[in-house]
Amino acid sequence: MNHDRSRDLYDRALSVMPGGVNSAVRAAIEPYPFFVERGDGGHVIDADGNRYIDWVMGLGPLLYGHDLPQPVESAIQSRVSEGPMFGAPTEIEVEHAEFVARHVPSVEMIRFVNSGTEATVSACRLARAATGRDKIVVMQGGYHGAQETTLVQGEYDDVEPSSPGIPDSFAEHTLAVPFNDEEAAQRVFEDHGDDIAAVLVEPILANMGVVAPVDGYHETLRDLTEDNGALLVFDEVITGFRVGGLQCAQGKFGIEPDITTFGKLIGGGFPVGAIGGRSDLIEQFTPSGDVFQAGTFSGHPVTMAAGLESLRYAAEHDVYDHINGLGEQLRTGLQEIVRDQAPEYTVAGTEGIFKVLFTREAPDTFEDHCEGGCSQRPECPRYDICPKNAADVAAGQTDRWRRVFWQEMKEQGVFLSQNQFEAQFVTYAHTEDDVEETLEAYKAAL
Repeated sequence: MNHDRSRDLYDRALSVMPGGVNSAVRAAIEPYPFFVERGDGGHVIDADGNRYIDWVMGLGPLLYGHDLPQPVESAIQSRVSEGPMFGAPTEIEVEHAEFVARHVPSVEMIRFVNSGTEATVSACRLARAATGRDKIVVMQGGYHGAQETTLVQGEYDDVEPSSPGIPDSFAEHTLAVPFNDEEAAQRVFEDHGDDIAAVLVEPILANMGVVAPVDGYHETLRDLTEDNGALLVFDEVITGFRVGGLQCAQGKFGIEPDITTFGKLIGGGFPVGAIGGRSDLIEQFTPSGDVFQAGTFSGHPVTMAAGLESLRYAAEHDVYDHINGLGEQLRTGLQEIVRDQAPEYTVAGTEGIFKVLFTREAPDTFEDHCEGGCSQRPECPRYDICPKNAADVAAGQTDRWRRVFWQEMKEQGVFLSQNQFEAQFVTYAHTEDDVEETLEAYKAAL
């Protein structure tokens, strides 16, 4: 493939943008990223005219790929024609809030914001105000946006900021425990229970290799927070309206958190975030309460129209059946390839999310896997070697994945997320031919 145009654009970008990009993961691939010119269904075309099957899909916001259903496109165009924004309420905000509250089990009220990061920042502020406590429990390797509370490294109460520019005093209020470790969760409440405002957790670690919860883990977090007067906050920025359909991951797992953060799909591919939950909590935001939260572009009419019509269309058509069916076909095919060619690797994911993790230990058998490929049941022969937390994923061959495998897949016309940790997404625009072509590429690259 020729990438001369992308190379030229990257050289220009380096002189005016740090690292040549506006989000670091885009430059994770060496020596330079390809620049996208346009999307086409389940594909993207780069600046040099190369076509790729796109499994990145904007890192999650696109349920329909790059071609929106006609009702969604019409709704967006109609809102654009009415004016860019108003700094005043619009009816579409109310309709979207009503739709989310009808479908997501734990949501009684919702506040729309502009990004997943803004949503989790506001959720932490709300939890602290509602409980009168300061400490937030997070999962090692969990990602909750570019915010000071959760950008930490370390374990338990021995944590420090993971980025320069964050005062150490911020990290003093954050407690980090391994995902899926019930004993660690119980210990942190035994030692700090009176000071913990909330547990902030992704229902599925989706920014660290796609790691599902072991049976009973979220139930343990729910019980611990209730028993100790803390709040359970589900970060569904990635899983919301992707896993579990319109009920989100909390519906799939049968857990009702106190607060949920959203992003990505709730805005139909446009910039968005939201904080939903019990009304007695959400109405503590200004102006009905005293917890300050505001934003000029919050509830932007174009974003609200895109998000509402996207979810309405999914509710009325076979969108999730199509996506989840292709996801299952893809993971099943990947499991067969991995079994034959790289048995030390793990196929992870669920529904419309997938990833091949370059783990280092080989299982004795590939039989009796659970949905998604990595069993969480102790009786499964794969249980001991399947990744259950961020450390398990990070111990894999992450550099080989980035430096060798991603490049091989790109040259075969398949666009995967740019590191070993980010999830990959199936959309309504993908086809069985896309799946089969991708499996052939995996087979050749592995």
